[in-house]
Amino acid sequence: MSGAGAPASERRALLLRALAAAAVIAGAVFFALSSPVRLGLDLRGGTQIVLETRDTGEVVADAESTDRVVEVLRKRVDALGVSEPTLARSGERRIIVELPGVLDPREAAETIGRTAQLTIHPVEGEAAGATPEPGGSTVLADESGQLLRLGPPALTGDLIADATAGTDPSRGASWFVTLGFTGEGVSSWRDVTAAAACAAPGESSRRVAIVLDDAIISSPQVDPSITCGVGIPGGGTEITGTFTVAEAQELAALVRGGSLPLDVEVVEQRTVGPTLGAAAIEASVQAALIGLAFTALFISIVYRLVGIAASIALAAYSLIAYSLLVAIGATLTLPGLAGFVLAIGLAIDANVLVFERAREAYAEGRVRGVSEEGALRRALKDGFAKAWSAIIDSNVTTLLAAALLFFLASGPVKGFGVTLGIGVLASMVSALVIARVLAEWLVRRRWVASHPRVSGITGNGRLRAWLSEKGPDLMRRSRLWLAVSGALVVVALAGVAVRGLNLGVEFTGGRLLEYSTSREVDVDEARDLLAAQGLPRAVVATSQEQGGVERITVRTDPIDNDQAQAVQDALGTIGGDVEKVRDELVGPTIGDELRLKALIALGIALLAQMAYLAYRFRWAFGGAAVLALLHDVILVIGVFAWTGKSVDGVFVAALLTIVGLSVNDTVVVFDRIRERLRESPDQPLAKLANTAVLQTVPRTINTGIGAMAILAALVLLGGDSLADFALALLLGLVIGTLSSVFTATPLLLALSGRAQRRSGGGSGSPSASRRPPVIDPYAGVPSGR
Repeated sequence: MSGAGAPASERRALLLRALAAAAVIAGAVFFALSSPVRLGLDLRGGTQIVLETRDTGEVVADAESTDRVVEVLRKRVDALGVSEPTLARSGERRIIVELPGVLDPREAAETIGRTAQLTIHPVEGEAAGATPEPGGSTVLADESGQLLRLGPPALTGDLIADATAGTDPSRGASWFVTLGFTGEGVSSWRDVTAAAACAAPGESSRRVAIVLDDAIISSPQVDPSITCGVGIPGGGTEITGTFTVAEAQELAALVRGGSLPLDVEVVEQRTVGPTLGAAAIEASVQAALIGLAFTALFISIVYRLVGIAASIALAAYSLIAYSLLVAIGATLTLPGLAGFVLAIGLAIDANVLVFERAREAYAEGRVRGVSEEGALRRALKDGFAKAWSAIIDSNVTTLLAAALLFFLASGPVKGFGVTLGIGVLASMVSALVIARVLAEWLVRRRWVASHPRVSGITGNGRLRAWLSEKGPDLMRRSRLWLAVSGALVVVALAGVAVRGLNLGVEFTGGRLLEYSTSREVDVDEARDLLAAQGLPRAVVATSQEQGGVERITVRTDPIDNDQAQAVQDALGTIGGDVEKVRDELVGPTIGDELRLKALIALGIALLAQMAYLAYRFRWAFGGAAVLALLHDVILVIGVFAWTGKSVDGVFVAALLTIVGLSVNDTVVVFDRIRERLRESPDQPLAKLANTAVLQTVPRTINTGIGAMAILAALVLLGGDSLADFALALLLGLVIGTLSSVFTATPLLLALSGRAQRRSGGGSGSPSASRRPPVIDPYAGVPSGR
């Protein structure tokens, strides 16, 4: 287009983008102000219990029967008075129960996990011994210890309509539980009390026994006013006894919930204190503010006016990402919070890609004699067009990693996948819509056209100029880089073989207890105390958080809640005021399962990335990228092996994220190589690859600095809860950035060389240097020009 029509059409396009940006921001403000974000248990404090149903002699544990268990448990949890509890079936036999604010899991686990088989029996008389008697009678002790001979159950707990705890001041201070029956329970209760009423007052056979889990909880006498053969009308009764208010309420909750159709077992349990979540939120907010400020300042200095536009869009990104999180009702978890902060550093990547392309386009336009008028506008437009394919490919690969985290991970790690995915989508909107509107509006100002250097598009930069004129031929030593990469992989694997991986309880099974103490605790003294508690193999470690807060961590084999409380009480004798910060219990079976799922997730992540890159590029590109990804993952694992840092589910989330981040940078390099191949198909691939690598260095530096600054802030400020996670991501980002140049690109040359030799185009072929036979010119792929 040319003449007056072109500016008019561009103005219309700019207006439409401005309206779209305004609509997005207005919607984001509405959702951000309309409702608060939902915090996960690991941020607001509480207990998560994972139950697994077991077959009984009569009922098979499948999805349908487990759903019935969920409904029974829901009634019990509601009776506990927990605010906003969550119960959901996971798979066929797992049930996840989240109880916000519940920091002592003992009562909750005992209440919701008990089978609670409630039955009502006629009492046939007193028994001389505990041995079951002929005729199917059961012998149990009553509340006072007297053995009673009970007949077969007259009715079961599923026929109880309601149960409430109450007290009557006129009858004393004791509490009682009122039962109401439904369906056949009404007539069954009338029949059992009618038979009991025929016995003389005071006789044992005039009693009715209420049995809960093979223990008599009440065996009241039928009131003398009840006539023999008539029974108690109305379908209700009271369980009386020496109940405290807590005992009466718990019993009412169990009875009201009814009997579980299946046996259940606690296979995983996690408790997080509110102080840990509050500290993590504070650290993440500080890291986010530091990262935003540093990134905005850096990008504004490097790219001047368009950099300021990108900084404003970066602030809008934060608002959009938060509003999306609120709008879909997602739960923000601890890893998810880190993902939200990390995405801030990645959000600027698209703008950097565009601005670097715009600088190149402006320089090319000036060389070709394009007039100053409209040069800035055209360069910016060309920058968006040329960067489009790299932006799409790099963001799709990160979205693949986020989707795998959501579908394959569990618990809080799932939240990281959600926030990472939201961050990617929000960053594309902020970069391609909001930043573009602001940048285009700025470069249209007359004073900017009069002073083009202030725009930030005209400067090609000293680094770019040096790379263009005197840049090293890195690919000439491609075999050396591959040898160095291989040596690093060997060192990393040696660390795994020699030191082993410090697998967390999530993978090994066991219990991890973390407490804050008011006094410094000696490790040896604590270890001796725990040995006296029957835990000689407990692993004890201490640390000091910011502010001088002492922390002690205890790792043991699986122990029950009473033993865990005994550990806390014992530590209180030497640590002063002891507060539970974290409590994780994982059974050995689920630990094996999680290890397998982690390996499967990594394998699927690598295959998914290779499939996408093979589709978008060619098989050699996909193969080289995935081998480089595997190299990056192994190196990070090796660092954690040599340093002895914990490897848990959150670390696996970091590895999956590294897969997305690392391939992001590789895609940018490969996109340049693909473009060079289109423009110069006769040039040797090694030369084109070296040119592409050097052209992407400014973008790599400018993007990496922002993300690395945020992750470094998380490492320094995040404490134990976020530091290791952020460290794994920081290592992955640094290693991935270097491997894009020194591993992925040399691998591409090696794989392309092998394919070339297979096709018969050896070095002796006169056309070998002019024609790369396996890399087609991508005639069908839009070039973005």
